[in-house]
Amino acid sequence: MADDADGTERGGGTDAERLRLAAADAGRVAWRRWGPYLSDRQWGTVREDYSPDGDAWSYFTHDQARSRAYRWGEDGIAGVSDDKQRLCFALALWNGRDPILKERMFGLTNAEGNHGEDVKEYYFHLDSTPTHSYMKFLYKYPQAQFPYDELVAVNRGRGRGESEYELLDTGVFDEDRYFDVFVEYAKAGPEDLLVEITAHNRGPDAATLHLLPTLWFRHTWSWAGGTAVPDLRHTDGAVLADHEELGSYRLYFEGAAETLFTGNETDNERIFGSPDATPYVKDGIGRYVVHGERDAVDPARTGTKASVHHVLTVPAGGSGTVRLRLTSGGPTDPWGGFGEVLEARRAEADAFFEGVVPDGLGEDERRLVRQALAGMLWSKQYYHLDVERWLAEHGVDPLAADPRVRNSAWYHMVNDEIMSMPDTWEYPWFAAWDLAFHTIALSMVDIGFAKSQLELLLRRLYLHPNGQIPAYEWNFGDVNPPVHAWALLFVYELEKQRTGRGDRAFLENAFQKLTKNLMWWLNRKDVDGNNVFQGGFLGLDNIGVFDRSAPLPTGGHLDQADGTAWMALYCQNLLEIAVELAAENPVYVEQAQTLFEHFAWIAVAMNRIGKDDVSLWDEEDGFFYDVLRLPDGSAAPLRVRSMVGLVPLVATSVVGAWTDRRFPELVKGAKEFVRRHPAVEGLVASHDVLGSGAAGRHLFALFDEERLRRILARMLDEEEFLGPHGIRSLSRYHAAHPYTFEVHGETYGVGYLPAESDSGMFGGNSNWRGPVWFPVNVLLVRALLNLHAYHGDGFTVECPTGSGRRLNLYEVAREISGRLTSTFLSDADGHRPVHGGRAEFAENPHWKDLILFYEYFHGDNGAGLGASHQTGWTGLAAVTATLFRVVGAGDWGALREEPLS
Repeated sequence: MADDADGTERGGGTDAERLRLAAADAGRVAWRRWGPYLSDRQWGTVREDYSPDGDAWSYFTHDQARSRAYRWGEDGIAGVSDDKQRLCFALALWNGRDPILKERMFGLTNAEGNHGEDVKEYYFHLDSTPTHSYMKFLYKYPQAQFPYDELVAVNRGRGRGESEYELLDTGVFDEDRYFDVFVEYAKAGPEDLLVEITAHNRGPDAATLHLLPTLWFRHTWSWAGGTAVPDLRHTDGAVLADHEELGSYRLYFEGAAETLFTGNETDNERIFGSPDATPYVKDGIGRYVVHGERDAVDPARTGTKASVHHVLTVPAGGSGTVRLRLTSGGPTDPWGGFGEVLEARRAEADAFFEGVVPDGLGEDERRLVRQALAGMLWSKQYYHLDVERWLAEHGVDPLAADPRVRNSAWYHMVNDEIMSMPDTWEYPWFAAWDLAFHTIALSMVDIGFAKSQLELLLRRLYLHPNGQIPAYEWNFGDVNPPVHAWALLFVYELEKQRTGRGDRAFLENAFQKLTKNLMWWLNRKDVDGNNVFQGGFLGLDNIGVFDRSAPLPTGGHLDQADGTAWMALYCQNLLEIAVELAAENPVYVEQAQTLFEHFAWIAVAMNRIGKDDVSLWDEEDGFFYDVLRLPDGSAAPLRVRSMVGLVPLVATSVVGAWTDRRFPELVKGAKEFVRRHPAVEGLVASHDVLGSGAAGRHLFALFDEERLRRILARMLDEEEFLGPHGIRSLSRYHAAHPYTFEVHGETYGVGYLPAESDSGMFGGNSNWRGPVWFPVNVLLVRALLNLHAYHGDGFTVECPTGSGRRLNLYEVAREISGRLTSTFLSDADGHRPVHGGRAEFAENPHWKDLILFYEYFHGDNGAGLGASHQTGWTGLAAVTATLFRVVGAGDWGALREEPLS
């Protein structure tokens, strides 16, 4: 067993990858210096948008990307870079037929896709260790001409009610006429990367493939305040890279390949119709290879972008391999021991994941977990944006916020970090609540990185001076659900369980900043000052009758059941953290008391019937609804059975009986508070907040037992929320009974849509009106485990509703997790629900073991929808597949028995 002092996990062994992690976390060896930190898409982002109207998609397009230097970052295929993205490496390809060199993934813009933006390529993150000592990536490259124009035209011509036109639909993969291009990385040292690229011809005939591993510098030199121009140049058997900050690197290559050099400079003539400052520009290598323009590359073989040009003729069913080595050192024999190091890193990756995946999982479940976590680790990206500089470059005075310019109130922000992205093509920018869920899955393999991500948005360069957490780059000032404290507590508890000690400094530092954010919510999102909260769309995009982030067509405002419940959960989580911290520092008892009182007032507000006899709780339906507050003082519940009404179930926390013994003053203060306030006393009496459940535990919730049973009866009804692959975001009841609301002669409605959205609300590229979303399902699973810890095995419900099958709440949580996990597992015929019946993924041996992790899933059949590489929060599949292998029925409650510090 490893010594805890080295940072390894108790019982986790001392395999090579865990030792690398420990060394990296301790700051002894920079094993994370190099990683998959390139984006899959930099074009079409807010960072690169300098348009007068904020149309990021049109200002910088895919067609321009090959010729135009980026301002804030870089993209590439299977790419890596150093942790400040100064030097970049990625793969370019050409099949001899495409009109352009394939240097980046192609996809549709928001306006081109019938369901918004969408990548139109097939690529898979097959493996990665947390230090990226070993990584494996697969790209499927057609041998026929890539159908760029066809994909745009057909998708643009389809309506929102039609399916998307995918690359497989075009026929370019017929007869398996494509290359499987595998890219593997293995680190011989922190700054010594071995690269092996293997191209398999899956087709019936020999085919030619141009492989161009490419090395380049991010363009940092021509902007105001830029750096010195770095240098790439040819040397015997290598490309030499010199950078004033990074130092010197060499890219070694085997054989007599041709080296091609140009500059990472904009082709002004092509993009703007103006003269080029240099004859050697960003698209020079592509023009040389594809169009034979000999003078497009520098004959002196120097520049800031260079490719090693390999031409492979691969026989039918055969393969060809290219090997390279990128290193800051200078081994006398770059190929000595190459194969041995690669094999060793593969074996070490296997050993590492043996310690991650619990016993008892089948082969397909293990494959799911490994690919889910690989996707999480490949989705780390260098994110760079100095907002004040960006605003100045737009001609905006950073100290005079201009509402016409995006993010002008966030001039304090400086983003300059490796961050976990939702999807590095479709969402190559951080999102606050996505990031919180990412850390849950990431904590399975890299607690250190997970903690750093939670801390990141709370730093002074991110957190707004008023306490708001930035949402996402399209609008940093938008509002995401406040789940940071929930994730923080989860990661803290997991580390304590694994290593035997909790990181109190981490917990305490975050607590101070989260309380500042809580105050922002209390002061900004409670319009009437009555502990009923708003917040806008709150991550649930089109779930409402109206766009909840826009002015209502009726006037007035919405009292939001989910916004209020999120705040209750926030107070619960901070209360739990305060109690943890109070175990060693009694000053936090007072803060715990304050947080209890905040929660109590919110719970009262959630259940209060106002003077208009309208409440967020609807007694007739047994469900929580948003309430529309009109300018004339009247109110009306919006009776849409959606995730909005299930979020109150999420606001459920349990505190162990030890708190009574350790903090009698807290218990006394809580009872005195209750006695002083009759409204609170009535709630406590009905909800048993200060009563004792199993093992003397205390439950903090927004409902009593009778209401809990009514909510669960709907949630577990297969004709309402319970789908074959998880809890739907909207009840299936609304398929036959759509909800409508008429305003000024116009009818607004919500109906059950199990697949894609039928409207353009929030870009039309997501849908919360029926599909299954992993993050909220995992929140519900966590709530059920808490409820089981309080109520015990004796509390049972029908699951599914009406089935006669009774389960306790631990078993219900396990049932939901199993349904979620089944989305990705093969049935007896080899079909995975996630692939929506695609024959290739079930029948073709080169496709059947590959899994895509979509943004959300069809509410009735589990088919993947939205972004196709969103292992961000869908990486939680690794959690649902393993959680109930390691957490028994009594284990969750046992975590609440003693302080974790």
